[in-house]
Amino acid sequence: MRSLRSRNDLKMRNFNPSDKIQDLQYFGEFGGVNPSISDSSTYTFLSAKTMFDTFEGNMEGCYLYSRHSSPSNLYLDQALAAMEGTETANVSASGMGAITPTLLQICGAGDHIVSSRTIYGGTYAFLKNFTPRFGIETSFVDITKLDVVEAAITPKTKVLYCETVSNPLLEVADIRGLAKIAKKHNLKLVVDNTFSPLSVSPAKLGADIVIHSLTKYINGSSDTVGGVTCASKEFINSLKNVNTGASMLLGPTMDSLRSASVMKNLRTLHIRIKQHSHNAHYLADMFEKDGLKTVYPGLKSHPSHELYKTMINPEYGFGGMLTIDVGSLEKANELMELMQERNLGYLAVSLGFYKTLFSAPGTSTSSEIPLEEQKEMGLTDGLIRFSIGLDNDIQRTYEMMKACMVELGVLKKDSKVLSCYPDSYRD
Repeated sequence: MRSLRSRNDLKMRNFNPSDKIQDLQYFGEFGGVNPSISDSSTYTFLSAKTMFDTFEGNMEGCYLYSRHSSPSNLYLDQALAAMEGTETANVSASGMGAITPTLLQICGAGDHIVSSRTIYGGTYAFLKNFTPRFGIETSFVDITKLDVVEAAITPKTKVLYCETVSNPLLEVADIRGLAKIAKKHNLKLVVDNTFSPLSVSPAKLGADIVIHSLTKYINGSSDTVGGVTCASKEFINSLKNVNTGASMLLGPTMDSLRSASVMKNLRTLHIRIKQHSHNAHYLADMFEKDGLKTVYPGLKSHPSHELYKTMINPEYGFGGMLTIDVGSLEKANELMELMQERNLGYLAVSLGFYKTLFSAPGTSTSSEIPLEEQKEMGLTDGLIRFSIGLDNDIQRTYEMMKACMVELGVLKKDSKVLSCYPDSYRD
């Protein structure tokens, strides 16, 4: 068992997702350094038989109709599959446009899903309120407790679903442990890796399917929505099957122009993720030293810090997301409004933007979760979720944020701002 673990660890160390992206090279139609954009909804055939074979899925390199596939989308598919280390991928028009067909492709009437209790509000609403219409039931569990996860599995279970780092509580899923459970019970482990691109490669840890909202870090400019499902060729082909494929039949197709835009932004992801992580780690250290209740996977106080260290590619850090708890929704709203007024960021949902974004998730991105369930999972009124931006001088940002907190009484005006990086961050 130990030798198997060491081989897996070696495989992880030898896999660098940004290298995989960089090694892809596409030429445009006229020799351009960017691939040509296929601005067509339908494609011609030189013979009727070729059209028939394409309908049947027997013709590689032929395009039928852009709802099914397009050259621009396939370029992005290949790049994202390379990033995640899967055989192939399928991009979609939104993150939910990736999540919902993926789960509906695996599950049908009478089937069961075991899901993390802390997930994106839209995913929670889909599993809690929508899939029961089709006879699909979901058990929501504490994903950090593997015994609880396994106990929730029934003979009808088809999927284990989690987020690598959960939205918004930043709980960390033990993907290796979950993969062992999934394999033992012949289930599909589906992992939403939106919060941790490049930092974590779930497929290399045993996940069967990896999903991203491209809207967030991968695109990084908050100007489009998109999603992707990364998996085996067999599964992606089933999603795109003209007769039975959930993606084909539900139609969450990404536009070719948007695919080309996301592809350009993907090339700078490694630079951006490093800066997001650098800045978030610094702020988390400083906020915790100031006495704020701070949650960040890079802090030793995070209950899954040591686990997460074994999962990440250290080059990309612990991610750009952190939370603080300021005690009440009223105080959270006051602080967010003041920080926005002082140009420290935007009071907005989403993440991965160059500017810091902050919101109170209980009344925004997780508002679909009933209040009693929010309380049970530890989602408090005073919780603020930060997507830390690409600020060049993060010490200046900290000083300005702390000044806002002191002004509103979130912090006492007693300790002066440190003028150097905390020792724990330098380590």
